[in-house]
Amino acid sequence: MFVQQAIAILDSGVGGLTVCKEVMRQLPREKIIYFGDTARAPYGPRSPEEVRLFTEQIVDYLIQFQPKLIVIACNTATAAALDFIKAKVDIPVIGVIHPGARAAISATQTGKIGVIGTLGTIRSGAYTAALRELNPQTEIISEACPEFVPLVEHGLYETKEALQVVQQSLRGMKEHPIDCLILGCTHYPFLKDPIQQVMGNKVKLISSADETAREISTVLHQRGCLARGNRVPVHQFFCSGDAELFRKIARQWLGEQIELTPVVWQVSSPTG
Repeated sequence: MFVQQAIAILDSGVGGLTVCKEVMRQLPREKIIYFGDTARAPYGPRSPEEVRLFTEQIVDYLIQFQPKLIVIACNTATAAALDFIKAKVDIPVIGVIHPGARAAISATQTGKIGVIGTLGTIRSGAYTAALRELNPQTEIISEACPEFVPLVEHGLYETKEALQVVQQSLRGMKEHPIDCLILGCTHYPFLKDPIQQVMGNKVKLISSADETAREISTVLHQRGCLARGNRVPVHQFFCSGDAELFRKIARQWLGEQIELTPVVWQVSSPTG
């Protein structure tokens, strides 16, 4: 019996579904195994050591499915654990920070780029480093928006409350003359409409999902590992928290045609 090797995608919660959606659009033949650590989200306020531990635990779980590539679809986990996971496994590992930075550098006309993300991502300086590596002259304004992820994880991203939180969180960012704003957390595209409304149409929003899917395609092509044939992939979704809420958000984001069977998987947290 033929077994198609999958792309494994992991995130602190539902945010990585934004990457899933783009992979499904660009690479419709590829099977996805997704893990959202919804029980321990958000990762942003946690220490880099704790985020690295959680990421390692999830990778250890996903390896049993023998994936051909791993995507750390969480900016906080990418900043804290990408190099560590790359050294740990013998398959390609892709993060979401460098793809997002490349997309922003390509899109900006003024060289003035805003970055919003979790506390962990902003504190790491990972986007600043990635952007400056591509263009040292880039002017970067960074802002942590810690209230965004809980909104998305609780399915409140299309509410009046979401718009109010976005307005309050982006008051400082609006004062800067940026022409691009990197959504430096994969949860943030769920809030794309209110973010665009607050920032105005002259500011281009950059999501790393599109560029990450392109990078996956490039890596798999170079390795001769792209899925072939007309077989329709059967995706698998796992979460560590509320399976019903995860299923509701995933179906809404990915489309009703996607069959989801989240399985609760618990590991102990060192912080309880």
